Amino acid sequence: MDNSYQAVMARNNEIMLRSVGMDYSKFNTGKIAFDYEGMMAQAGYSLGEVIRIQGETGVGNTPIYELRNLTELVRRTAPRGKGARILIKDEAANPSGSFKARRASVSVYHAKKLGYKGLISATSGNYGAAVASQAAKKGLGCIVVQEVFDSRGIGQPEILEKGRACEAYGAEVVQLTVGPELFYVFLRLLEETGYFNASLYTPFAISGIETLGSEVAGQIREKYGQDPDAVIITHAGGGNVTGTARGLLKAGCKNTKVIGASVDLSGLHMASDGDFNRKSFTTGHTGFGVPFLTWPDRADVPKNAARALRYLDRYVTVTQGEVFYVTEALAQLEGLERGPAGNTSLAAALAIAREMDREQIVVVQETEYTGAGKHPTAQLSFARQQGIEIRRGDPRENVPGKAIVLPTNPGQISVVDYDLNSARRSYLRKATEGYTVEDLDQVDLEFLADETRWSKEKVIEEIRHGLQR
Repeated sequence: MDNSYQAVMARNNEIMLRSVGMDYSKFNTGKIAFDYEGMMAQAGYSLGEVIRIQGETGVGNTPIYELRNLTELVRRTAPRGKGARILIKDEAANPSGSFKARRASVSVYHAKKLGYKGLISATSGNYGAAVASQAAKKGLGCIVVQEVFDSRGIGQPEILEKGRACEAYGAEVVQLTVGPELFYVFLRLLEETGYFNASLYTPFAISGIETLGSEVAGQIREKYGQDPDAVIITHAGGGNVTGTARGLLKAGCKNTKVIGASVDLSGLHMASDGDFNRKSFTTGHTGFGVPFLTWPDRADVPKNAARALRYLDRYVTVTQGEVFYVTEALAQLEGLERGPAGNTSLAAALAIAREMDREQIVVVQETEYTGAGKHPTAQLSFARQQGIEIRRGDPRENVPGKAIVLPTNPGQISVVDYDLNSARRSYLRKATEGYTVEDLDQVDLEFLADETRWSKEKVIEEIRHGLQR
């Protein structure tokens, strides 16, 4: 068999079909359109069945805490009558220490059901640890493929910590330098082992997160007799937003605002050897958040089940310094030492709660476990070693890859809104490349309307306007 890069990439669809057990082509309904809900239903598990599956391995049903001290801190810096109540869903209570145990649980269950001997995951680590943990419970093998090093052989402390966690759960960890070889190695391993592709972006993975949204709805109703006014979700590849939002909708939370939050790493290229170690966050940043928002089908499966643009009401960014500051504030004011991913949305929550009325409720929907490599001390020390300036001051002076500026007081924490209409136009340009409006069928236009949350008439107007530019 030809195992050259070109030959393996050419076999991509064939490998994916065998490793996921799903023929994505049968969902195609138009030139662009595909049956998204039909694809999601193909996972074959209702919300109740997913709850049962996750209960078998101790996943889900995690506690939710009111952050009284941080709420009070926000109210001291908010206008009179403002400062919403802040709650946090403690997903670190899952077996592998993050919400990704929910994604992994359904994938592992399904792989076992279909008779696969093991699973492979390509991830910086949290998801790999979740797959390894769930695979161990089901007696399946697990391989995790990680991008870890730059060309100097230097690895980020957070990624190294995640690799350690994967190995602790019994996974074989394949560590690579940054670059295009990740997907090539991933495909080779799938082909050679015959393992299940535990992609982050299958319907199985996304349906596993729906329980998180439904739990948030149920717990807030039980405690406060109302729906959450806003749920803030750290946004990277879109699965967290998609699954949580779908769970909220299934629970009847039609008026709850779904807000995505990412660390602003604009100007850094995620596949660049020179930039790879100049970022202090390996997930939940704009390097993933923006590309996956504007073109979700860049994923490792033919059709991505994570489609955040369908569900986001608002998308905001925060700086690296603000997240480090909030990480320490959570530990020192609330007694919860948690990792950086969930603290991205917590940093955004402190700013957004300041805009909201006191009787309103904002939920940060995840935490993650922390460890030596994830701690701000390790990350900031590593950043200094890469020549990045670390100082106190105005966090708006943060420059990704050059300066991390930690706030001097909580009143400086703010968010910057990312223009969702701009993201929708970017998506439309990619989706309709090579087509005019007249080329498209009605099913295509209806699909694009669902994708963008615009009317069909607005979609037509935007496509025509884009072709004129």
